[in-house]
Amino acid sequence: MIVTIIVFVLIFGVVVIAHELGHFLIAKLNGIKVLQFSIGMGPDIIKFTKGDTKYVLKLLPIGGACMFEGEDGIYSTDKDGDNHDGSKKAEKPEGAFSDANVWSRIATVFAGPFFNIILAFLLSLIVVGFSGEVIPTINSLTDGYPAIEAGLQEGDIITKMDGERIYLQGEVTFVSAFSKGEPMEIEYKRDGKKYTTTITPKYSETDGRYYLGFTIGEAVECKGLDLIKYSVYEVRYWLKTTVKSLLMLVQGRLSANDLSGPVGIAATIDETIEVAKPYGIPTVVLTMINFAVLLSVNLGVMNLLPLPALDGGRLLFLLIEVVRGKPVSPEKEGLVHFIGFVALMILMVFVLYNDIVRIFA
Repeated sequence: MIVTIIVFVLIFGVVVIAHELGHFLIAKLNGIKVLQFSIGMGPDIIKFTKGDTKYVLKLLPIGGACMFEGEDGIYSTDKDGDNHDGSKKAEKPEGAFSDANVWSRIATVFAGPFFNIILAFLLSLIVVGFSGEVIPTINSLTDGYPAIEAGLQEGDIITKMDGERIYLQGEVTFVSAFSKGEPMEIEYKRDGKKYTTTITPKYSETDGRYYLGFTIGEAVECKGLDLIKYSVYEVRYWLKTTVKSLLMLVQGRLSANDLSGPVGIAATIDETIEVAKPYGIPTVVLTMINFAVLLSVNLGVMNLLPLPALDGGRLLFLLIEVVRGKPVSPEKEGLVHFIGFVALMILMVFVLYNDIVRIFA
């Protein structure tokens, strides 16, 4: 359990630091003053000030924040009672977030999720470089299932499914796992030539899901340009699965009970370590790095959702400003984000409860 906690803190720490560092660096490049750069939530453990910025490490190893001067209309020079008792508001300091042009502010907000994608790519270089990649080559066919009837053969490489380009084994597995039985157009490559066929997945009463009727996967070594190419494909895969999972959540194909918070993620890390442990420490390390890729992509995508308190919500207000030609009142925007933050905390409590119930069920 101690190992799991250490790994959890390391993974979350790296992913969150990358996110907040994106905000921090782009803010600095655009002349925006960063008042506080914090990692974690809850009480402060370590804090120090350097230049204009206060750096804080908090107790709970989840979340983080990059607070800008003048964000939501709040300035470091404001005093209690300003604009309430008739007293004159303090002079607005330099480097306020609102004083930067709108595209600089958009870049600063977008940089957090974007740095998560960059981190995912850099980590993928390590995973793919050491373990290679698995491409969608058919290695066996199952009697009685539609793949044989559709003319597929061992050695065929799946290149498209319903018009969507396929590069990795995991993409085929994901599409197959959530199939609802509709006919599926498959493009495949055989002896350098491309062919197209249509497969209607067959339902398995035993497993309660649909199958195409083949096993798939061919390990390939990735060096040089192939390393870069397949690392991009790996990040693309996690981006696709994250976005599709969110869409399935909205469509009701997944429920809120399928969401996991920090406790659920820690439990998953513990299970994954136990599965990888028999294969040696290098396998455990690579598996955890791959897990960090997944989390980094998830954090990037989730933060781009156009919801209050998230980066996507702030970007929405900035895009409204671009269209209107003037910003929304900082006080009004701040209120919306505060309400969103409260709703987010309620959701976190709900997810935490579900995580605990699943662990002890």
